[in-house]
Amino acid sequence: MTEFNPADFLTLHEIVLAARKNLPGDIWHYVAGATETESSMRRNRLAIEALALRPRVLNDVSGVSARHSFLGRDIRLPVALAPIGGLESLVPEGGAASARAAARFGVPMFLSSVAQPDLETVAAAAPDGFRIFQLYVRGDGDWIDGMVKRASDAGYAGFCITVDTQAYSRRERDIARRFIKPWRAADPSRHFQGAFNWDEVKRFRDKHKVPFLLKGIMTLEDAELAAGIGVDFVYVSNHGGRQLDHAEGALDGLREIAPVLKGRVKLIVDGGFYRGTDILKALCLGADLVGLGRLHCFGLGAGGVEGLVRTLEILEDEMQIAMALCGVTTIGALGPERVKTAPPAGDGSLESAFPLLRPGSH
Repeated sequence: MTEFNPADFLTLHEIVLAARKNLPGDIWHYVAGATETESSMRRNRLAIEALALRPRVLNDVSGVSARHSFLGRDIRLPVALAPIGGLESLVPEGGAASARAAARFGVPMFLSSVAQPDLETVAAAAPDGFRIFQLYVRGDGDWIDGMVKRASDAGYAGFCITVDTQAYSRRERDIARRFIKPWRAADPSRHFQGAFNWDEVKRFRDKHKVPFLLKGIMTLEDAELAAGIGVDFVYVSNHGGRQLDHAEGALDGLREIAPVLKGRVKLIVDGGFYRGTDILKALCLGADLVGLGRLHCFGLGAGGVEGLVRTLEILEDEMQIAMALCGVTTIGALGPERVKTAPPAGDGSLESAFPLLRPGSH
């Protein structure tokens, strides 16, 4: 990785270009790709691009703040670093780099159970950081209980279980390149994920008092089941388009769920959110927090801790400018009246979020 100078990076597309240059081809395609036709990934973007912000004028916006609250803690932006497996393939420090960047900037991060190093080492890397642990189920109830204890003892503020990986998808970019990551090897413990069910969710909620999040919910039916059991946060996500092909975009899932459940549970969403305006749209539709997945990877790939911090700084600038132009000064002022459906502004590709990535565009 070339030396990263934050002052050299003034736009997010420059961050993405640096990550593409730094990362080996197999790793880049692992990050940038999705499953089979990649339609779910494109629909994540199309759902965002088919929503327009409504500018309001002649309001005093001389002081704009994008600060927010999550799990009772003040955070600098209403975003979190989403859980990502294999962060050690992006930077040698792996999840420890994400934890240090999140703590330095002032946002929470989710640590995936299939990222290295282990959860205790990541916690020690940023002892004052704000962390939630995310689990792929690889054991029975006693095993899960042990993971809860480890995470709680290490100071993680919440516990998240991913529920949309009942089967591992066919990620054809990786298959075609014959690229197999260690965590994708045959693992007899994977059957626990396929067997995990609502009875197990209820058992967890009845036994553990930690803030509890379910990640991978895309329908109102499942969101209502989660709320009925007492899950604290419904995490709306189609796994970045990396699980079920031809699913709807995550923002469309949020649009179905939020009008019914807003106020009963907290809502998180991820999937295709790259720009400050993207974040605002999700907040307008009822999200309490927005997860950054691939953008998280791009920042790390561009420059490790420094690259990720710089990514968040640019995102903050984009958000605050967009808030001012929408006539609001606080996150709490954002609501559904600030957006409307419009023809999609792009084609759902990465380049539609970052048009200056296209050859000859700058």
